[in-house]
Amino acid sequence: MISNVVVAAAAAHEEHNPLMPAVPEIILGTIVFAIILVGIWKFVVPNFEKAYAERTQAIEGGLAAAETKQAEADAKLAELEKQLAEARHEAARIREEAREQGAAIVAEMREQAQTEATRIVEHGKTQIEAERQQAVTSLRAEVGTLATGLAGRIVGESLDDEARQSRVVERFLADLEGAEAAK
Repeated sequence: MISNVVVAAAAAHEEHNPLMPAVPEIILGTIVFAIILVGIWKFVVPNFEKAYAERTQAIEGGLAAAETKQAEADAKLAELEKQLAEARHEAARIREEAREQGAAIVAEMREQAQTEATRIVEHGKTQIEAERQQAVTSLRAEVGTLATGLAGRIVGESLDDEARQSRVVERFLADLEGAEAAK
C-alpha cells in the first residue's frame, strides 16, 4: 500500500503543473471572490453612489444658485444702467432749463437796461426842456427889462406900467423871432 501511495503521489506530482492551481483552490478562490464581490456590492457601492449623488446635487445646486445670482446681477445691472440713463437725461434737461433760464434772464436784463436807458434819456430830455424853458423865461424877463429900459430911453417916457411893458416886450420878441426865421 505504501508503494501505491508513492506511485500515486509520483503520478500526481507529474500531472501537477506549477503554473496551474489545483481545482479545489480555483473553486475556493471563486467562492471567496464572489462573497467579497457581493459584500462590496451591498455595502461599499451604495456609499459611493450616495456620495456621488450628494456631490452631483451640491454641484447642480451651486450651478443653480450661481445662475440665480447671475440673473439677479444682470437685472440689477440693467436697473442701474436704466437709472444712469435717466440721471443723464435729467441732467441734460436741467442743463437745458438752466440755459433757457439764463437766456431769459439775459433778455430780461437787456430789456430792463433798455427801459432804464430810455427812462434816463426821457428824464434827461425833460430836464433839458425844463432848463431850456427856465432859460427862455429868464432871458425873456431880462430881455424885457433891457428892452423896456431901452425903449423908455428911445421914446423918452417911462414904461413902468406893467401892461405896457408886457406889450412892448412881446412885440420885441416877435420881431426878433421873425428876424431869426427869415435868416
